[in-house]
Amino acid sequence: MEIKINRTADTVLMVRPRDFGYNIETGIDNEFQIKSALGPVELKKNANAEFQTMVDGLRKKGITVLILEPPISNDITTPDAIFPNNWFSTEHDGTILTYPMMAKNRQAERRLLEIEKLLNKNGYIIRNCINVGRLDEPEKFLEGTGSLIIDHVDEVVYAARSERCHPEQFDNFIRLRFYLKGILFDTKSSAGNPIYHTNVMMSLGEKYAVICLECIRDKKQRNLVLETLNKSFDVMEITMDQMENHFCGNILEVRNQKNKSFIVMSENAKKGFTKDQKKFLERYGEILSFDLPTIETIGGGSARCMMAEIFSAKEKKPD
Repeated sequence: MEIKINRTADTVLMVRPRDFGYNIETGIDNEFQIKSALGPVELKKNANAEFQTMVDGLRKKGITVLILEPPISNDITTPDAIFPNNWFSTEHDGTILTYPMMAKNRQAERRLLEIEKLLNKNGYIIRNCINVGRLDEPEKFLEGTGSLIIDHVDEVVYAARSERCHPEQFDNFIRLRFYLKGILFDTKSSAGNPIYHTNVMMSLGEKYAVICLECIRDKKQRNLVLETLNKSFDVMEITMDQMENHFCGNILEVRNQKNKSFIVMSENAKKGFTKDQKKFLERYGEILSFDLPTIETIGGGSARCMMAEIFSAKEKKPD
């Protein structure tokens, strides 16, 4: 079967939040998380409302959204389950990959069998299910497409080194999936700490890239990333403030079933982009923004983190 490779997906999977709240385990290195004075009931209510508004908005534009509902029972609270792209990803050949997560309570998010059943039920071809690293990995973590920014066409993978992206596990992923090139670089936030996930400072569309080059302090590394991106993408740079305070790097281009492109982001990100930057993005897709104040502030992730791309092909219906 001939496999068509795209950089963007026409289907996303989202997980309805059940236990949403401030995750003390991930707050250790996620500078984007802020504790709230709201009680747990109100937090969950707000998060679910923001989630459903986003789902409805995506579907209204013809984008296929699959929803993984919360488990009926679970002994471990999973406050970050709304961010599924950190524990699994899919590839064009029908492979599902799962990843070693740093936080213990995030490890409980991994529900591979349920993902497989959901994709099968909706007609997606699943050929392999592969775990990157060990199931009980104690220290070499790699958190899916939070850590990995994948150019599926040129077979290049970009990643910012952090507690959530161990260099040996990154190399393991490159070898496992036979990508041509892996570019690992170091970042620093305005506070001097590594950016916890690459996808808050960088995003790849079909023809453009958005990146905060300012946080890549090493000139040689910065030049390598920029030179490689310039070979295939129209590159737009964002500032540290736009990344840290507006989640302007945490955006995702997706397509609907008519192959129209949309650039999904939070309303906060949309407000953070300049007029010229929004014009730049609109050359490549319609901006689709959603108000996510609870999820961004308490969860420390934005619109991109809420969507796991489904690249697997669908079964062809008989004529």
